[in-house]
Amino acid sequence: MSQSTLDDDELFGEAASEMRDDVEASLDEARNVLPAADDIWDVEADNTLGVLNALKGALDVDDAEEHLRDAKKWYTMGERADAFEDADDLAEAIADLEALIEDVEEAREQVGDLTSTIPQLRGTLEEFADAADEDGDDAEADTDADAEEAEA
Repeated sequence: MSQSTLDDDELFGEAASEMRDDVEASLDEARNVLPAADDIWDVEADNTLGVLNALKGALDVDDAEEHLRDAKKWYTMGERADAFEDADDLAEAIADLEALIEDVEEAREQVGDLTSTIPQLRGTLEEFADAADEDGDDAEADTDADAEEAEA
């Protein structure tokens, strides 16, 4: 085996190790920017809409998605180059993180739907209550008028 081949093999081994390190670092960064459990559980606000908006903000995973994308990019490159001796753990970590991010995104979408629905519902309930009050006032006025007529 020539010196050139040995050097190429060593360089490839170093590159493969660096790729694995890049994948692992990107996965760690993605995990670190995911919302903390307490951030989505302990939300303070003055009203329901405030709570929903705070929750929606807490469920933002854009940065985690970027880091996951980087991890997948380096993983794919390493896999295609057949650079990893054993990459099952990386594939599993990527799949687990991807599933978690999807769950968080789905929850964020649901909160977003509620954020737009709750104010509409409140308005409808207020209109209904106002209409019921007006009907009640009209019925009370009619009862009073009937009572006055009966006395006269």
